[in-house]
Amino acid sequence: MLRSRLADMDGNALYIEIPLEEKTGRYHRAEPGDEFRVTYFTTEGVKHQFTTRVQGFRSDAVRLIELKLPKPEEISREQRRNFLRVEAQLEVAVRIGDKMRFVALTDDVGGGGISLRCERKWPIRPNLRLHCWLLIPFRSGSIAHAQFEGEVIRVAEAEPNHYIVMLRFVDIAEADQQKIIRYCFERQLDFRKD
Repeated sequence: MLRSRLADMDGNALYIEIPLEEKTGRYHRAEPGDEFRVTYFTTEGVKHQFTTRVQGFRSDAVRLIELKLPKPEEISREQRRNFLRVEAQLEVAVRIGDKMRFVALTDDVGGGGISLRCERKWPIRPNLRLHCWLLIPFRSGSIAHAQFEGEVIRVAEAEPNHYIVMLRFVDIAEADQQKIIRYCFERQLDFRKD
């Protein structure tokens, strides 16, 4: 799988940065005529896909790949289930890469992702993947853990010296996702009682 960023667009073309191979971290060498299946997500987490071809290259500060702009009807949209989200301050252990680790508190959790609050000293930016372990206390008194990989969708500054980081699950076991969904339903019941 390749990962890239949209750098520019006009009425006929999309211009993307040279894509990286996710597994090797190497740049992918594209040739005119190569076909790409492009996937992107809106800020709401809705997945869109289309097929396009490399039309050429453009040199800006960096070399960009020119892709044919798809017509709106050529873009497919995957409607994802909307998951219940609840406010919750749960402990989450976070790992960035192999070396950096810290513990944070969630602001809210849901079956599709979480948002957490962390210190601004951590190098967190959109599209970064974080490895997380979430501590989930159930009403019965039992405690579970959910492990997942999340992609940073948005980072907002919060006082004092903190970020609110919104994560979308990109790799989570079905059983771990079900634990989070169960917790959300339990919290929802608690809110209704108040």
